[in-house]
Amino acid sequence: MALVDSVEISDPVENNALWPHQRSNVLDWLVTQTSGNRYIDNIFVEMCVRLRDEGVSIARASMNFLVQHPQWRGARILWRNGQPEAAFDTYAYGSETAAEYLNSPLYDIHNGAEEVRQALHGPGVIERDYQIYRDLRQEGLTDYVAWPLQHTFGKRHVVTFASDRPNGFLASEIETLKSLVPAIALVSEIRLKNRMARTLLETYVGPHASQEILDGATRRGSGNTVSAVIMICDLRDFTRISDLWPRDDVIELLNGYFDAMAEPIEKHGGEILKFMGDGLLAIFPLNNADAATNLIAAIGEAQEGLKKLNENNIKRGHEPFGYGIGVHVGDVMYGNIGSRTRLDFTVIGPAVNIASRLETLTKTVGRRVLLSEDFVSMLEDKSTFESLGPRLLRGLEHPIGVYALRNSTIDPPTA
Repeated sequence: MALVDSVEISDPVENNALWPHQRSNVLDWLVTQTSGNRYIDNIFVEMCVRLRDEGVSIARASMNFLVQHPQWRGARILWRNGQPEAAFDTYAYGSETAAEYLNSPLYDIHNGAEEVRQALHGPGVIERDYQIYRDLRQEGLTDYVAWPLQHTFGKRHVVTFASDRPNGFLASEIETLKSLVPAIALVSEIRLKNRMARTLLETYVGPHASQEILDGATRRGSGNTVSAVIMICDLRDFTRISDLWPRDDVIELLNGYFDAMAEPIEKHGGEILKFMGDGLLAIFPLNNADAATNLIAAIGEAQEGLKKLNENNIKRGHEPFGYGIGVHVGDVMYGNIGSRTRLDFTVIGPAVNIASRLETLTKTVGRRVLLSEDFVSMLEDKSTFESLGPRLLRGLEHPIGVYALRNSTIDPPTA
Protein backbone atom coordinates (compact mmCIF):
# COMPACT_ATOMS: atom_id res chain seq x y z
CA MET A 1 0.00 0.00 0.00
CA ALA A 2 1.42 3.37 -1.00
CA LEU A 3 2.24 5.83 1.72
CA VAL A 4 0.52 8.95 0.38
CA ASP A 5 -0.86 11.79 2.44
CA SER A 6 -4.16 13.30 1.39
CA VAL A 7 -3.11 16.84 0.51
CA GLU A 8 -5.32 19.39 -1.22
CA ILE A 9 -3.22 21.41 -3.65
CA SER A 10 -4.81 23.84 -6.05
CA ASP A 11 -3.53 24.68 -9.53
CA PRO A 12 -3.29 28.46 -9.75
CA VAL A 13 -2.47 29.93 -13.13
CA GLU A 14 1.29 30.22 -13.43
CA ASN A 15 3.07 31.69 -16.42
CA ASN A 16 5.80 29.03 -16.38
CA ALA A 17 4.04 26.06 -14.81
CA LEU A 18 3.43 22.97 -16.91
CA TRP A 19 -0.17 22.00 -17.47
CA PRO A 20 -1.31 18.37 -17.59
CA HIS A 21 -1.62 18.32 -21.38
CA GLN A 22 1.93 19.61 -21.92
CA ARG A 23 4.78 17.18 -22.47
CA SER A 24 8.02 18.08 -20.72
CA ASN A 25 10.98 18.52 -23.05
CA VAL A 26 13.08 17.00 -20.27
CA LEU A 27 11.72 13.52 -20.99
CA ASP A 28 12.82 13.71 -24.63
CA TRP A 29 16.21 15.01 -23.51
CA LEU A 30 16.65 12.18 -20.96
CA VAL A 31 15.80 9.48 -23.47
CA THR A 32 17.58 10.77 -26.59
CA GLN A 33 20.35 13.20 -25.60
CA THR A 34 22.20 11.82 -22.57
CA SER A 35 24.02 8.88 -24.16
CA GLY A 36 27.26 10.87 -24.35
CA ASN A 37 27.38 11.61 -20.61
CA ARG A 38 28.76 8.75 -18.49
CA TYR A 39 28.15 10.32 -15.06
CA ILE A 40 24.68 10.09 -13.53
CA ASP A 41 25.29 12.98 -11.12
CA ASN A 42 25.92 15.36 -14.04
CA ILE A 43 22.81 14.12 -15.83
CA PHE A 44 20.74 14.51 -12.67
CA VAL A 45 21.88 18.10 -12.10
CA GLU A 46 21.11 19.08 -15.69
CA MET A 47 17.72 17.39 -15.50
CA CYS A 48 16.81 19.37 -12.37
CA VAL A 49 17.96 22.64 -13.90
CA ARG A 50 15.95 21.95 -17.06
CA LEU A 51 12.86 21.17 -14.99
CA ARG A 52 13.33 24.34 -13.00
CA ASP A 53 13.61 26.32 -16.23
CA GLU A 54 10.32 24.79 -17.40
CA GLY A 55 8.63 26.11 -14.26
CA VAL A 56 8.60 22.98 -12.11
CA SER A 57 9.18 24.15 -8.54
CA ILE A 58 11.83 21.64 -7.49
CA ALA A 59 14.36 23.18 -5.12
CA ARG A 60 15.93 19.95 -3.88
CA ALA A 61 16.22 16.48 -5.39
CA SER A 62 18.10 13.31 -4.61
CA MET A 63 18.82 9.84 -5.92
CA ASN A 64 19.57 7.18 -3.33
CA PHE A 65 21.22 3.94 -4.40
CA LEU A 66 22.12 0.66 -2.74
CA VAL A 67 25.55 -0.10 -4.15
CA GLN A 68 28.08 -2.93 -4.39
CA HIS A 69 31.25 -1.59 -2.86
CA PRO A 70 33.69 -3.04 -0.29
CA GLN A 71 33.22 0.00 1.99
CA TRP A 72 29.82 1.50 1.18
CA ARG A 73 26.30 0.14 1.50
CA GLY A 74 24.63 3.13 -0.08
CA ALA A 75 25.22 6.39 -1.91
CA ARG A 76 23.22 9.58 -2.33
CA ILE A 77 23.39 12.19 -5.09
CA LEU A 78 21.87 15.44 -3.79
CA TRP A 79 21.05 18.60 -5.77
CA ARG A 80 19.83 21.92 -4.42
CA ASN A 81 18.63 24.84 -6.52
CA GLY A 82 21.53 27.13 -7.37
CA GLN A 83 24.20 24.47 -6.99
CA PRO A 84 26.20 23.79 -10.19
CA GLU A 85 27.20 20.32 -8.95
CA ALA A 86 25.55 17.61 -6.92
CA ALA A 87 26.78 16.58 -3.49
CA PHE A 88 27.81 12.94 -3.25
CA ASP A 89 27.50 11.11 0.08
CA THR A 90 28.20 7.47 0.96
CA TYR A 91 26.81 5.29 3.75
CA ALA A 92 28.78 2.55 5.43
CA TYR A 93 27.61 -1.00 6.04
CA GLY A 94 25.47 -1.06 9.15
CA SER A 95 23.70 2.21 8.30
CA GLU A 96 20.68 0.18 7.18
CA THR A 97 19.98 -0.60 10.85
CA ALA A 98 20.33 3.01 12.04
CA ALA A 99 17.25 4.86 13.32
CA GLU A 100 17.80 7.63 10.78
CA TYR A 101 17.21 5.14 7.96
CA LEU A 102 14.51 3.05 9.64
CA ASN A 103 12.46 6.20 10.26
CA SER A 104 12.66 7.64 6.77
CA PRO A 105 10.83 7.61 3.42
CA LEU A 106 13.73 5.61 1.98
CA TYR A 107 12.92 2.72 4.28
CA ASP A 108 9.26 2.92 3.26
CA ILE A 109 10.12 2.81 -0.45
CA HIS A 110 12.62 -0.04 -0.03
CA ASN A 111 9.88 -2.00 1.75
CA GLY A 112 7.27 -1.71 -0.98
CA ALA A 113 5.74 1.78 -0.92
CA GLU A 114 5.10 3.03 -4.45
CA GLU A 115 4.96 6.67 -3.40
CA VAL A 116 5.63 8.75 -0.31
CA ARG A 117 4.13 12.25 -0.32
CA GLN A 118 4.22 14.75 2.52
CA ALA A 119 3.04 18.36 2.62
CA LEU A 120 5.48 20.48 4.59
CA HIS A 121 3.77 23.88 4.48
CA GLY A 122 1.32 25.46 6.88
CA PRO A 123 1.14 25.51 10.69
CA GLY A 124 -1.42 22.73 10.88
CA VAL A 125 0.42 20.17 8.79
CA ILE A 126 0.53 16.74 10.42
CA GLU A 127 3.88 15.11 9.70
CA ARG A 128 5.12 11.62 10.34
CA ASP A 129 7.92 11.62 12.85
CA TYR A 130 10.66 11.70 10.22
CA GLN A 131 13.67 13.93 10.76
CA ILE A 132 13.97 14.60 7.03
CA TYR A 133 10.61 16.44 7.05
CA ARG A 134 11.70 18.72 9.87
CA ASP A 135 15.00 19.40 8.09
CA LEU A 136 13.23 20.27 4.85
CA ARG A 137 10.84 22.65 6.59
CA GLN A 138 13.80 24.43 8.16
CA GLU A 139 15.19 24.87 4.63
CA GLY A 140 11.94 26.59 3.69
CA LEU A 141 10.65 23.76 1.50
CA THR A 142 6.93 23.07 1.30
CA ASP A 143 6.30 19.68 -0.27
CA TYR A 144 8.10 16.34 -0.63
CA VAL A 145 7.61 13.29 -2.83
CA ALA A 146 9.59 10.07 -3.22
CA TRP A 147 9.25 7.26 -5.76
CA PRO A 148 11.06 3.96 -6.33
CA LEU A 149 13.57 3.64 -9.14
CA GLN A 150 13.02 0.10 -10.39
CA HIS A 151 16.15 -1.51 -11.76
CA THR A 152 16.42 -5.03 -13.18
CA PHE A 153 16.30 -8.14 -10.98
CA GLY A 154 14.09 -6.38 -8.47
CA LYS A 155 16.69 -3.86 -7.34
CA ARG A 156 14.90 -0.88 -5.85
CA HIS A 157 16.40 2.58 -5.41
CA VAL A 158 14.78 5.94 -4.60
CA VAL A 159 14.37 9.36 -6.23
CA THR A 160 13.00 12.31 -4.24
CA PHE A 161 11.89 15.85 -5.04
CA ALA A 162 11.02 18.80 -2.78
CA SER A 163 9.24 22.03 -3.72
CA ASP A 164 9.70 25.64 -2.65
CA ARG A 165 6.33 26.81 -4.06
CA PRO A 166 4.32 28.40 -1.20
CA ASN A 167 1.54 25.79 -1.46
CA GLY A 168 3.67 22.88 -2.59
CA PHE A 169 3.80 21.05 -5.90
CA LEU A 170 1.02 21.63 -8.41
CA ALA A 171 -0.80 18.51 -9.57
CA SER A 172 0.65 19.12 -13.05
CA GLU A 173 4.17 19.20 -11.58
CA ILE A 174 3.64 15.90 -9.81
CA GLU A 175 2.39 14.41 -13.06
CA THR A 176 5.45 15.72 -14.91
CA LEU A 177 7.90 14.43 -12.32
CA LYS A 178 6.22 11.04 -12.08
CA SER A 179 6.31 10.66 -15.86
CA LEU A 180 10.10 11.03 -15.73
CA VAL A 181 10.68 8.28 -13.18
CA PRO A 182 10.87 5.32 -15.64
CA ALA A 183 13.38 7.23 -17.79
CA ILE A 184 15.41 8.23 -14.71
CA ALA A 185 15.45 4.57 -13.68
CA LEU A 186 16.70 3.46 -17.10
CA VAL A 187 19.34 6.17 -17.43
CA SER A 188 20.56 5.71 -13.85
CA GLU A 189 20.77 1.91 -14.09
CA ILE A 190 23.05 2.09 -17.11
CA ARG A 191 25.39 4.53 -15.37
CA LEU A 192 25.20 2.70 -12.06
CA LYS A 193 26.16 -0.60 -13.70
CA ASN A 194 29.07 1.14 -15.42
CA ARG A 195 30.18 2.61 -12.08
CA MET A 196 29.74 -0.75 -10.34
CA ALA A 197 31.81 -2.47 -13.03
CA ARG A 198 34.55 0.11 -12.56
CA THR A 199 34.36 -0.21 -8.77
CA LEU A 200 34.61 -3.99 -8.89
CA LEU A 201 37.57 -3.81 -11.26
CA GLU A 202 39.29 -1.22 -9.06
CA THR A 203 38.62 -3.42 -6.03
CA TYR A 204 40.12 -6.55 -7.56
CA VAL A 205 42.86 -5.31 -9.92
CA GLY A 206 43.56 -1.71 -8.83
CA PRO A 207 42.73 1.68 -10.39
CA HIS A 208 45.34 1.73 -13.17
CA ALA A 209 44.78 -1.83 -14.34
CA SER A 210 41.01 -1.33 -14.20
CA GLN A 211 41.30 1.73 -16.45
CA GLU A 212 43.46 -0.24 -18.89
CA ILE A 213 40.87 -3.02 -19.02
CA LEU A 214 37.96 -0.59 -19.46
CA ASP A 215 39.90 1.11 -22.25
CA GLY A 216 40.06 -2.20 -24.11
CA ALA A 217 43.15 -4.04 -22.88
CA THR A 218 41.30 -7.37 -22.65
CA ARG A 219 43.18 -9.44 -25.23
CA ARG A 220 45.58 -12.08 -23.96
CA GLY A 221 49.14 -10.93 -24.44
CA SER A 222 48.25 -7.25 -24.70
CA GLY A 223 50.27 -4.96 -22.49
CA ASN A 224 53.04 -2.41 -22.16
CA THR A 225 56.59 -2.24 -20.93
CA VAL A 226 56.69 -0.16 -17.74
CA SER A 227 59.69 1.09 -15.78
CA ALA A 228 58.86 0.74 -12.11
CA VAL A 229 60.02 -0.01 -8.62
CA ILE A 230 58.71 -3.45 -7.64
CA MET A 231 57.84 -4.35 -4.07
CA ILE A 232 56.92 -7.82 -2.84
CA CYS A 233 55.85 -8.48 0.75
CA ASP A 234 55.13 -11.81 2.42
CA LEU A 235 53.85 -12.79 5.86
CA ARG A 236 56.03 -15.22 7.83
CA ASP A 237 54.84 -18.54 9.32
CA PHE A 238 51.33 -18.10 7.97
CA THR A 239 50.77 -21.83 7.63
CA ARG A 240 51.54 -22.34 11.30
CA ILE A 241 49.39 -19.37 12.29
CA SER A 242 46.43 -20.61 10.27
CA ASP A 243 46.75 -24.04 11.91
CA LEU A 244 46.91 -22.69 15.48
CA TRP A 245 44.73 -19.58 15.47
CA PRO A 246 40.91 -19.59 15.35
CA ARG A 247 39.59 -19.07 11.82
CA ASP A 248 38.08 -15.63 12.49
CA ASP A 249 41.32 -14.46 14.12
CA VAL A 250 43.28 -15.57 11.05
CA ILE A 251 40.98 -13.61 8.74
CA GLU A 252 41.20 -10.57 11.02
CA LEU A 253 45.00 -10.87 11.06
CA LEU A 254 45.22 -11.00 7.27
CA ASN A 255 42.89 -8.04 6.83
CA GLY A 256 44.81 -6.00 9.40
CA TYR A 257 48.13 -6.95 7.81
CA PHE A 258 46.96 -5.99 4.32
CA ASP A 259 45.45 -2.72 5.62
CA ALA A 260 48.76 -1.80 7.26
CA MET A 261 50.64 -2.51 4.03
CA ALA A 262 48.15 -1.33 1.41
CA GLU A 263 47.09 2.04 2.76
CA PRO A 264 50.63 3.54 2.80
CA ILE A 265 51.38 2.08 -0.65
CA GLU A 266 48.30 3.65 -2.20
CA LYS A 267 48.77 6.89 -0.24
CA HIS A 268 52.25 7.33 -1.72
CA GLY A 269 51.31 6.59 -5.33
CA GLY A 270 51.95 2.87 -5.53
CA GLU A 271 49.58 0.37 -7.07
CA ILE A 272 48.85 -3.04 -5.60
CA LEU A 273 48.48 -5.48 -8.47
CA LYS A 274 47.53 -8.54 -6.49
CA PHE A 275 47.27 -10.21 -3.12
CA MET A 276 48.91 -13.61 -3.24
CA GLY A 277 47.60 -15.60 -0.27
CA ASP A 278 49.54 -13.94 2.54
CA GLY A 279 51.65 -11.75 0.23
CA LEU A 280 51.24 -8.81 -2.09
CA LEU A 281 52.82 -7.41 -5.25
CA ALA A 282 52.97 -3.65 -5.81
CA ILE A 283 54.66 -1.27 -8.24
CA PHE A 284 55.64 2.39 -8.14
CA PRO A 285 55.88 3.51 -11.81
CA LEU A 286 58.93 5.64 -12.58
CA ASN A 287 56.90 8.17 -14.57
CA ASN A 288 56.61 9.69 -11.10
CA ALA A 289 60.03 11.22 -10.36
CA ASP A 290 59.50 10.64 -6.63
CA ALA A 291 58.66 6.93 -6.98
CA ALA A 292 61.74 5.70 -5.11
CA THR A 293 61.41 8.07 -2.14
CA ASN A 294 57.66 7.45 -2.07
CA LEU A 295 58.28 3.71 -1.74
CA ILE A 296 60.65 4.23 1.20
CA ALA A 297 58.05 6.46 2.89
CA ALA A 298 55.37 3.80 2.30
CA ILE A 299 57.56 1.08 3.82
CA GLY A 300 58.23 3.22 6.88
CA GLU A 301 54.53 3.87 7.49
CA ALA A 302 53.69 0.22 6.82
CA GLN A 303 56.25 -0.91 9.39
CA GLU A 304 54.70 1.38 12.00
CA GLY A 305 51.27 -0.06 11.21
CA LEU A 306 52.55 -3.63 11.43
CA LYS A 307 54.27 -2.86 14.75
CA LYS A 308 50.97 -1.67 16.23
CA LEU A 309 49.22 -4.74 14.81
CA ASN A 310 51.75 -7.01 16.51
CA GLU A 311 51.34 -5.15 19.81
CA ASN A 312 47.62 -5.79 19.60
CA ASN A 313 48.18 -9.47 18.81
CA ILE A 314 50.44 -9.85 21.86
CA LYS A 315 47.77 -8.29 24.09
CA ARG A 316 45.32 -10.91 22.79
CA GLY A 317 47.70 -13.74 23.66
CA HIS A 318 49.03 -14.36 20.14
CA GLU A 319 52.65 -14.47 19.10
CA PRO A 320 53.88 -11.55 16.97
CA PHE A 321 54.19 -12.34 13.28
CA GLY A 322 57.09 -11.61 10.98
CA TYR A 323 57.21 -10.45 7.40
CA GLY A 324 59.69 -9.93 4.59
CA ILE A 325 59.87 -7.19 1.93
CA GLY A 326 61.93 -7.28 -1.25
CA VAL A 327 62.47 -4.22 -3.48
CA HIS A 328 64.04 -3.92 -6.94
CA VAL A 329 63.72 -1.62 -9.96
CA GLY A 330 63.55 -2.31 -13.67
CA ASP A 331 61.41 -2.76 -16.75
CA VAL A 332 58.44 -5.10 -16.50
CA MET A 333 55.79 -6.30 -18.90
CA TYR A 334 52.47 -4.97 -17.63
CA GLY A 335 49.41 -6.62 -19.16
CA ASN A 336 47.16 -9.63 -19.71
CA ILE A 337 48.53 -13.10 -19.04
CA GLY A 338 46.64 -16.37 -18.62
CA SER A 339 44.52 -18.96 -20.36
CA ARG A 340 42.08 -18.30 -23.20
CA THR A 341 39.19 -17.87 -20.78
CA ARG A 342 40.85 -16.67 -17.56
CA LEU A 343 43.24 -13.72 -17.56
CA ASP A 344 45.30 -11.95 -14.94
CA PHE A 345 46.43 -8.34 -15.30
CA THR A 346 49.88 -8.30 -13.72
CA VAL A 347 53.60 -7.62 -14.23
CA ILE A 348 56.25 -10.14 -15.21
CA GLY A 349 59.94 -9.99 -15.99
CA PRO A 350 63.40 -10.44 -14.47
CA ALA A 351 62.93 -7.38 -12.22
CA VAL A 352 59.92 -9.02 -10.57
CA ASN A 353 61.90 -12.23 -10.06
CA ILE A 354 64.74 -10.34 -8.34
CA ALA A 355 62.31 -8.56 -5.99
CA SER A 356 60.85 -11.97 -5.13
CA ARG A 357 64.31 -13.48 -4.50
CA LEU A 358 65.17 -10.54 -2.21
CA GLU A 359 61.99 -11.10 -0.22
CA THR A 360 62.93 -14.79 0.14
CA LEU A 361 66.47 -13.81 1.23
CA THR A 362 65.05 -11.91 4.23
CA LYS A 363 64.36 -15.29 5.83
CA THR A 364 68.06 -16.20 6.03
CA VAL A 365 69.82 -12.87 6.63
CA GLY A 366 67.64 -11.75 9.52
CA ARG A 367 66.41 -8.50 7.94
CA ARG A 368 62.81 -7.64 7.19
CA VAL A 369 63.48 -5.27 4.28
CA LEU A 370 66.04 -5.96 1.55
CA LEU A 371 66.66 -3.70 -1.43
CA SER A 372 68.78 -4.08 -4.53
CA GLU A 373 71.80 -1.89 -5.21
CA ASP A 374 70.11 -0.73 -8.44
CA PHE A 375 67.24 0.68 -6.40
CA VAL A 376 69.36 2.24 -3.64
CA SER A 377 71.53 4.00 -6.26
CA MET A 378 68.47 5.99 -7.31
CA LEU A 379 68.28 7.71 -3.92
CA GLU A 380 70.31 10.77 -2.96
CA ASP A 381 70.23 10.00 0.76
CA LYS A 382 71.70 6.56 1.38
CA SER A 383 72.32 7.03 5.11
CA THR A 384 69.39 4.86 6.11
CA PHE A 385 70.73 1.83 4.23
CA GLU A 386 73.35 -0.73 5.17
CA SER A 387 75.19 -2.76 2.57
CA LEU A 388 75.11 -6.53 3.01
CA GLY A 389 77.52 -7.01 0.11
CA PRO A 390 76.96 -8.93 -3.13
CA ARG A 391 74.66 -11.93 -3.01
CA LEU A 392 74.06 -14.62 -5.59
CA LEU A 393 70.32 -15.03 -5.82
CA ARG A 394 68.68 -18.19 -7.05
CA GLY A 395 68.28 -18.20 -10.81
CA LEU A 396 70.88 -15.47 -11.45
CA GLU A 397 74.30 -15.95 -13.01
CA HIS A 398 75.96 -13.05 -11.21
CA PRO A 399 75.68 -11.67 -7.68
CA ILE A 400 73.84 -8.38 -7.07
CA GLY A 401 74.46 -5.81 -4.38
CA VAL A 402 71.99 -6.10 -1.49
CA TYR A 403 71.11 -3.46 1.09
CA ALA A 404 68.98 -3.46 4.23
CA LEU A 405 67.24 -0.64 6.05
CA ARG A 406 69.27 0.32 9.13
CA ASN A 407 66.10 0.67 11.22
CA SER A 408 64.65 -2.61 9.98
CA THR A 409 63.88 -4.96 12.85
CA ILE A 410 66.25 -7.94 12.84
CA ASP A 411 64.61 -11.34 13.00
CA PRO A 412 66.45 -14.54 13.95
CA PRO A 413 67.49 -16.42 10.81
CA THR A 414 65.05 -19.14 9.80
CA ALA A 415 65.49 -22.07 7.50
